[in-house]
Parts: sequence; structure tokens; C-alpha cells
Amino acid sequence: MEVKDIKIKGIPHEEFNDNEYLEKYVEELRANGVGIVTGVLDDMINWGRSNSMWPLTFATSCCGIEFMSVGAARFDFARFGFEVTRNSPRQADVIVVAGTIVDKMAPILKRLYDQMAEPKYVIAMGSCAISGGPFCNSYCVVNGVDKIIPVDVFVPGCPPKPEALLYGMMQLQRKVKVERFMFKDKKKQDK
Repeated sequence: MEVKDIKIKGIPHEEFNDNEYLEKYVEELRANGVGIVTGVLDDMINWGRSNSMWPLTFATSCCGIEFMSVGAARFDFARFGFEVTRNSPRQADVIVVAGTIVDKMAPILKRLYDQMAEPKYVIAMGSCAISGGPFCNSYCVVNGVDKIIPVDVFVPGCPPKPEALLYGMMQLQRKVKVERFMFKDKKKQDK
């Protein structure tokens, strides 16, 4: 699953080769008896899902400006299938939490996450969303959005560059591409 000829300014090509865990996950799925038809159908469905992610914007501070710049013409996340930003959680696949989350905002974020349809994904963008950032010792700031909702991809930086967010989006696409959609593991369903 090696990515070739990546030309994103500011991110070295070597950083795109650190996805061994995804390749091991695919090998494990195939070794445990994924049938040819269901495997190919899974690949086709996951390809469509990964290339048509609709983000719900939840921008509260300076990371929101960087998120807007990724949607503009210079960086253009439409080429990755993220172009349809939604304002309704019922129409979104991924929520991009960009900025500081305070205690009063946490129940609202949780409600938005709960209203999203399955499968749903979360990108935590910026050091404020990941760990509270420079406000981590404040009495009213949540020290990481992962304390409220499960996070799939962390995009570090203060604020992260648009290239870093594009890289995080590509990591989310890779994660979606290796999921099992048709016949999920029965052991996990029984639990």
C-alpha cells in the first residue's frame, strides 16, 4: 500500500511510508478467511466511502481558518473527496474538530457526534483539540477532544499547516479503505 509521487509542499515523501499497521491489518483480514467476492465488494464499497467523505465543520478558533484554507483553491481538498462540507450532522461522515473545546461546548459536541450516522469518524485538528494546547491548565478547557468522543486521526500543530490536515485526511481515507463492511467479525458483535 505504498503511496508514490506525493508532492505536498512541507511534508517529506518519507512520511507517507509509515502505514505498516494498515498493511498488517489487511493481511490479517485476508488470512482469516475473507472470501473473494465479499473481499472485492468490501474493497469497492470502502473505495467509494473513502473518496466521498463529507466533513462537518466544528471550528472554534484559529484552526478553523486553516481548515477554510484547505477548502480554498490553493490546497483544494475536493481532489480527495472532502469537498461537500455539511452543516448538518445527519449528512456528515466525519467531524473535523478544529480548535479549543471548553466545558460548556463539550455536551454540544457530544450531541453532534451522536446525531451523525454510522459509520462516523473524527479528526482532531490542532493542539487545542488534541490536548488543550496552551490553555491546558485552564479550569474551563477540555484537555483533548478524545475525552468526549473517540478520535480516529490526530493532526498536530498550533495551528497545523494545511498540508498537515491534507495528510490527516489521507490517513483517514486509508483507515476507511481497510475496514470490513459486509461481514464484520461475529466475535466483536457478540460482545
